[in-house]
Amino acid sequence: MLRGLSGIQILVWDLLIVGVWHVTVFIACVKLPVSYFDENRPRFRARNWERGGRWYKDTLRINVWKDHIPQFVSKGGFSKEHLENMEDLSLEYLDRFIMETCRGEWMHLSGALCAVLLLVVNPIGFGLLAAFLTLLGNLPFAAIQRYNRFRLQTLRKRLLRTRKNALSGGAGSVLCGDLT
Repeated sequence: MLRGLSGIQILVWDLLIVGVWHVTVFIACVKLPVSYFDENRPRFRARNWERGGRWYKDTLRINVWKDHIPQFVSKGGFSKEHLENMEDLSLEYLDRFIMETCRGEWMHLSGALCAVLLLVVNPIGFGLLAAFLTLLGNLPFAAIQRYNRFRLQTLRKRLLRTRKNALSGGAGSVLCGDLT
């Protein structure tokens, strides 16, 4: 489709394609019902190879670089601030946070699919470069969402266990690392 155009024309078309694709995915992400982002849906469930999130830490060393890439929180959007005050941490908040990791993962993986279109419409060199950059701009963010979801699910289990112990008269504490 874009074969025979100048490099500048291809670049402009690629930017337009990527922009329209990502805006469409973002709008869909906002409009889809919350139930679509249920952590128990097959697409969001843990896989054996992820080893409870350890694969991301051991293989990708995600905890080293994840805090150095930008994050997006829309005006009035979901915030991670409540994780700083463990006394105010609620199960409802953790459930919402987990749902938001599913939403973020879906959005970035859907955005990454644009790489396929870029490979098809571009000359091979431009297609490979545009696809690589599109994947680079989406896959790390999807991985962070999955990694954080494992950690949040562990935190939720600890909070449930602590509350159960408190109700039965036992002692317990909720400990979590940095979930940002």
